Amino acid sequence: MDEALIRSLTPGVLGVLVRRGADFAAAEDAVQDALIEAVRVWPTDPSPSSSSRGDPIRDAKGWLVTVAWRKFLDATRADAARRRREDLVEEEPAPGPVASADDTLQLYFLCAHPSLTPSSAVALTLRAVGGLTTRQIAQAYLVPEATMAQRISRAKRTVSGVRFDQPGDVATVLRVLYLVFNEGYSGDVDLAAEAIRLTRQLAAAIDHPEVAGLLALMLLHHARRATRTAPDGSLVPLAEQDRGRWDTKAIAEGVEILQAALARDRLGEFQAQAAIAALHADAPTAEETDWVQIVEWYDELAALTDSPVARLNRAVAVGEADGPRAGLAALAELDASSPSSSSGGSSLPRHAAVAAYLHERDGDLATAARLYTEAAHKASNLAERDYLTRQAARLNTGRAS
Repeated sequence: MDEALIRSLTPGVLGVLVRRGADFAAAEDAVQDALIEAVRVWPTDPSPSSSSRGDPIRDAKGWLVTVAWRKFLDATRADAARRRREDLVEEEPAPGPVASADDTLQLYFLCAHPSLTPSSAVALTLRAVGGLTTRQIAQAYLVPEATMAQRISRAKRTVSGVRFDQPGDVATVLRVLYLVFNEGYSGDVDLAAEAIRLTRQLAAAIDHPEVAGLLALMLLHHARRATRTAPDGSLVPLAEQDRGRWDTKAIAEGVEILQAALARDRLGEFQAQAAIAALHADAPTAEETDWVQIVEWYDELAALTDSPVARLNRAVAVGEADGPRAGLAALAELDASSPSSSSGGSSLPRHAAVAAYLHERDGDLATAARLYTEAAHKASNLAERDYLTRQAARLNTGRAS
């Protein structure tokens, strides 16, 4: 059985059932039941059989639609009123080729509906569009399977009343996909690779420069994945990564996609982020990075998003382009404009780490060591915490000697 084929067909099969009148929650359950049936009866070769007789399946999507629709009818017969049940039975189409209709885009919109929380939207997207099982999603997010099942069930109930042809928000879909990408890898599912696959699928369904921008950004970041951690799991910062191990094919594809998107002159935040990633990827060494141009792109990003995180990253770039004093001045400007300025902007993720780095480059090692320690306490993951702790220890040891 070709698992990739089954997962690629999932959105189309689900779309057919919804268009035939099944509510989203019931349709999704029926499609999952059909996928289980496919796993049970399809052989391992690329041409699955329709039955134990070994008859070849010429239309895999049609087979899944037929089985899913029958699963839906079985459930409906058990729960629905007699009149409606008889109407549905009469409406059942004959098995055969399925009319070509791509409902993928509408499924993306539905799974990223504004009424859903980000975590629910991510889970529903992975299940309904990605074709992952509840167990796989639960393992990827390190939660019990029962907890994830409840989350998905609540999400399906929330969107069941939403019209399938209702216009959706591309920006919301992109944020959901980026959340999936940033989860990286856990369990037996590579969520970063899955996010790239889903974004490719979205790019095929809609011609939008920000979709292309996100795909380019993912490819450029993913190209450095193998070098981000040492064999012992410790964090390797960008400047110290082995650029000879970066995936040049992914970088070339990402740059090509980005250039085509930028040529349309409809700049968005993901295109700006991808442009910054492309400049890093283009530099043969860390010392040859075009920091001046990166600062300019951070200016564009800050103008587009008014994001304190973008301005924090800009301060690092300014420090590299114009020196650490200029970077600290940019950081002070951020603190002054931040709602948390009374605490020195310290509520921003990585603020203390950025300040520590700039102070170290400026020669103020005592302040840098103190800020590295503070940043370590606030780190969101173990690898980052260990890295920042080592930086503080390195500076403290150097001062002591």
